[in-house]
Amino acid sequence: MKLKDKVVIITGASSGIGKSLAYQLAHHGANLVLGARQFVTLCEITQDIEKQFDVRAVAVACDVTKEDDCAALIKQATLTFGHIDILVNNAGISMRALFKDADVQVLKNLMDVNFWGTVYCTKYALPEILKSKGSIVSVSSIAGYKGLPGRSGYSASKYAMNGFMDALRVENLKTGVHIMVACPGFTATNIRNTALNNKGMQQGESTLEESKMMSADEVAGKIIDGIINRKRTIVMTTQGKLTALLSKFAPAFLDKMVYNVFAKEKNSLLK
Repeated sequence: MKLKDKVVIITGASSGIGKSLAYQLAHHGANLVLGARQFVTLCEITQDIEKQFDVRAVAVACDVTKEDDCAALIKQATLTFGHIDILVNNAGISMRALFKDADVQVLKNLMDVNFWGTVYCTKYALPEILKSKGSIVSVSSIAGYKGLPGRSGYSASKYAMNGFMDALRVENLKTGVHIMVACPGFTATNIRNTALNNKGMQQGESTLEESKMMSADEVAGKIIDGIINRKRTIVMTTQGKLTALLSKFAPAFLDKMVYNVFAKEKNSLLK
């Protein structure tokens, strides 16, 4: 797939991977519809992109937990450009709390953003993407292959996303629509700073070593390569690929490895 003049919708585009995707896709010549709750930030990003690149970029205030917002995001794309080629379901939040300590609402919040946000946007975009034989991409996680301690709701939402996308792929084997799941490992974004604690409040500080993680730009580059080459699944980082492999062939051993990794994080929840 060539990206020049394609119309791409990105959710969660105000920071992190979504923002990096916006700039890199614009560099490839794609027109953009960017959705996020941070509308002022989105407007600044779209203005900057249009100054730097010969493309159009539109900002849309969108809370993906609200079905009407997702419908409006897709409608704005079709009204502005007349068609949609690519949807990137990128909006997401995380958590950090043991399940025994967490309010159940925390898990519901994660499912609303990570899973239902993907479902809503995909539902409204699919008719247009069927016409263009375009791509639907969801940014998942290695946590969708292996449950992570203190991230039960996050892992659950990513497992659900993976299952949804897998079913969607099979349904569209003969339609020409490309379905891709991108699974980064730990990425240096603000997702851990905004992760919800056991009471549903943002924890505010990362407990992992951000300097050793992939950058959002690196992840975005790999996602774009996957779109161009219409890949099925992208599992990033050696650690991520090993995790996916061991989850199939040595799950008990992987349990111990994951426990040991998270037992060493700052202010570990595992005692």
